[in-house]
Amino acid sequence: MRLDGSVALVTGASSGIGRCVTLTLARRGCRMLVHGRDPCRTREVARRAGGTPLVADLLTEEAPETLAADAAAVHGRVDVLVCSAGAGLTAPFCDLSVDDIERLIALDLTAPVRLVRALLPGMVERDRGRVVLVSSVAGRVGVAGEAVYAAAKAGLDAFAGSLRLELHGTGVGVTTVVPGVVDTPFFDGRGGPPKRRLPRPVTPETVAESLVRAVAHDRDEVWVPGWLRVPPALRATAPGVFHRMSARFGEPTRIRRHRDTP
Repeated sequence: MRLDGSVALVTGASSGIGRCVTLTLARRGCRMLVHGRDPCRTREVARRAGGTPLVADLLTEEAPETLAADAAAVHGRVDVLVCSAGAGLTAPFCDLSVDDIERLIALDLTAPVRLVRALLPGMVERDRGRVVLVSSVAGRVGVAGEAVYAAAKAGLDAFAGSLRLELHGTGVGVTTVVPGVVDTPFFDGRGGPPKRRLPRPVTPETVAESLVRAVAHDRDEVWVPGWLRVPPALRATAPGVFHRMSARFGEPTRIRRHRDTP
């Protein structure tokens, strides 16, 4: 896909992966629509990217549709949608509140789906566009202490694959980005950095460069780092070996017995 002159909306662009993707796309000539929840940081990234800031909390009612409408109104269209806004939370599943569960699913799965639903018809009508969904290796293999986050990312993967089939033959593509551990402020809200030994953190700049190359070359999927394709393949072909390795290298988070559990 030609990036120079394209209009790109990046969610979660005020920090982390989204910020780096925004600046990288701007260097490639995209006209940037910069979404974030924090007004000051969002405006600063938009200033650096020469783009338009769009401040919204995707957890509020109708925010995804409102953001999509505001984005489309700036230049009359959105050619590239990068859904990178997300949240994580590390805790034994039984310790999560209903609010925790609903927040993770809403931000990591429901909001991206709703944004795509709002912007995709215009892309299809113009026979041109690219939807980019930032997933996680957790959605491919599962991670102890991140059951709901992993489930939301797995749902995002399934959504991307199904949508890709529906869009076959149109000028609109879907790219799934599957990073491992990324060194970003994401972990501040998650409950701290991972304690597992592998995979080692990569920089958000590395993810951004891989994502933008994938869009430019119309690739359906990119893994960062590339060797992360191995664990899901091992899980599918040798599940026993995979689970033993996960127990050895994974994070030491376990469900605890509660006194009020019958």
